[in-house]
Parts: sequence; C-alpha cells; structure tokens
Amino acid sequence: MSADQKHFSPPARLLHWLMAPLVVAMLFIGVGMVATLSSWHQTLLAIHKPLGIAILGLVSVRFIVRLTHRTPPLPNDMPRWQQHIAHLSHWVFYALLFAMPLVGWSMLSAGGFPIHLFGPVNLPPIVPQDVQLYALLRSAHTVLALLLFATFLAHLGAALFHGLIRRDGVFSSMAKGRD
Repeated sequence: MSADQKHFSPPARLLHWLMAPLVVAMLFIGVGMVATLSSWHQTLLAIHKPLGIAILGLVSVRFIVRLTHRTPPLPNDMPRWQQHIAHLSHWVFYALLFAMPLVGWSMLSAGGFPIHLFGPVNLPPIVPQDVQLYALLRSAHTVLALLLFATFLAHLGAALFHGLIRRDGVFSSMAKGRD
C-alpha cells in the first residue's frame, strides 16, 4: 500500500479536526440550552445558531472532499461486519451533520424566530411559519441530537480502540500525515 493510501488526505484531516471540537461544543451548548432557563440561554442560543450554520458549511465541503479523495483501507484482519459498520457509521455521521442544522433552521423558521448569525446577517426562513411543524421539528431536532451524540460516542470509542488496543493504523490514518 502506498503512503497516500495509509492516511486520509490533508483536507480531510483538516476538516475532521476542525469540525470535531465544533460538534462537541455544539452538543454541550445544546444540552446547556435545554438544561437552563437562566440568562445563559440567550447567550448559548446566540452561539448555537451560527455554529450550526458553520458546521453545515464545513460538512458540505467535507462531503465534497470525501467524494473526491480516496480513503485509506481498513485493516484486512478486521472482520467484514466491523468494516461495514465503520463505513455505515461514517455515512450516518454525514447525514446527521447535514440534517441537524437544516432541521434546526427549519424549526426556527416554522416557529417564526429570526435566525440571526452575526452583525446584519440573518438567514431567511426555509419553511412557512406553522406551530405544528415547529413542534414536530423541535422533537426531530432533539432525536437527531441524541443520535448524533450516540454516533459520536461510538466513533470516539472505535478510534480509541484502534489507537490504544489494536494499534492497527486506523487512528493514525486520521491523526497524522505520512510517516
């Protein structure tokens, strides 16, 4: 296997490590928004909206990079069912990272809430204002957040398993560049 095939491309690694702390922050901010009705709620909400749109933009770029750059193969001694789950979990991650901000944007649009990003920049509504749709999308946003959190934990667990126990190069394929 060539050196290029042992590691993810530099753009893929950059986007991965840029997005990872943003997604973790977003999950904690989301929990904080739900858990508190204090003055922090508005501050967290003001961070949550632009961060969600930033993640949407980054995952769009990352998806293009994923489609245009080869990924390193998983170890041959890894059971096929684990390889299939690994591939499936990555596509689930992409779907959730696209869906979460779009559902959040739609939810706020349906609720008639302004989507202020920064300065004079606001997003237009993408669905009509509708209280029932808002309630449905709010529930969907919560369920998707829980799925994203579970997927993140599984991904982190698998990364640690490959990096600390198997030491098979899977973790280093994303953690560092060519040897």
